Amino acid sequence: MYAKFLVLRGRTIAGVLSTVVVTSLLTIAAAATPAQAALLPYVPWSSYLPGWTDQYIPTSDNDCVAGRPNCLDATLKEQSRIADQTASTCSHNAIFARAYVRMTQLYGYTRAIPGYYQDVPYFNHVDAAFARYYTDAYYNWQSGNRSAVPQAWLTALDAAQNKRVSGTGDLLLGMNAHINRDLPYVMAAAGLVAPDDSSRKPDYDAVEAWLNDATAPLIAEFAARFDPSISAVSDPYGITDSVLFQMVSAWRENAWRNAELLVSAPTAAARALVSATIETEANTAAQAILTSQSYIPLLNSTGPRDVFCAAHNGDAPPVPYAFGHATAWGYTY
Repeated sequence: MYAKFLVLRGRTIAGVLSTVVVTSLLTIAAAATPAQAALLPYVPWSSYLPGWTDQYIPTSDNDCVAGRPNCLDATLKEQSRIADQTASTCSHNAIFARAYVRMTQLYGYTRAIPGYYQDVPYFNHVDAAFARYYTDAYYNWQSGNRSAVPQAWLTALDAAQNKRVSGTGDLLLGMNAHINRDLPYVMAAAGLVAPDDSSRKPDYDAVEAWLNDATAPLIAEFAARFDPSISAVSDPYGITDSVLFQMVSAWRENAWRNAELLVSAPTAAARALVSATIETEANTAAQAILTSQSYIPLLNSTGPRDVFCAAHNGDAPPVPYAFGHATAWGYTY
C-alpha cells in the first residue's frame, strides 16, 4: 500500500535493443601499475578509520563519514585497484570499473569549482558511501561470498566473467546495478534533506552536467582500449552517447524517487516493500540487458574484443576529460 510500484514500460533503442523491456526507462555512475595493484591485499577501505556508516555525520572521526576532502583519495585508490587489476587481464569487468574511476575523478574536479555544489562535505560522503556498495559487491563476489552480493551485481559480474555480453552490455549491467539498485539506499541513508530543511536534490542534479560531458570521452576510451564495438559509430545495438546519457539520467531520477519512498515508508513492512520493488526493478532491467546485449553464437563472439584488448589495454585515453588527459593506470584529478 505504501510503496509505489513503478509501471513497466518499453523502450526501443535501435536494432537488437528493441527487445529490451524496461521498468521506468530500463528500470532502471594513487597511481599504481597493474602488477603493483594485484599484489596489494584487500582490507575493507571503508574501515580504515572506525565508525563507518552510510549516514552522513559531519562530526564523525571517520573522514569519509564526515565528508572530509581526503576521503576522495581513499575512494579513488580502491576503485583504481579494481580498475587496474581488471584492465591488466582484459577482464570484461574492466569497462565498468574504469568508468567508475573516471566518474569519481570528475567529481573531484567539479567539487573544486566554487559554487558547483551547495554542500561539498555532504557530497564527499555520498561519493564514498556509493563507491563502497560497488567495492564491497566486487570483493565479495571475487572471494566467492555470493550470498553477500546483491542479485543485480551477481548478474553483472558473472556476465563479465563468462564473457557473455558486449562491451556496451558490461557497461549497462554495471550502471544498472549501481544506479538502480544501490543508489536509492545510499541516498536514503545519507539524507535527502539538509539541516535547514532544504532539499539535497540540487546537489544531486548537479552531477548531470558532468555526466553528460563525460559520456563521449568515456566511450572513446573504452573503444580505444577494450572493445571497439562500444563506440557510437560501430555499436551494433545503436547505443549512442546521447541515448546512454539519457538512460543514466532517467535511472538517477528514478533512484531519487525510490530513495524518497524508502525515507517516507511509515513502517518496517512498508520499507521492505519499497526495497523489494528496488531489487525487482534492477533485476528485471539486468535480464533485459542480457537479452539484448548477449553475444550470439556463430554471429559474433568475444574473440576480436579480447585480442584487441590484449594489444591496447595500456593505451592512453584518446580524448581528454574535463579534468584533462587521463592516465591508463591509477588515477589523477
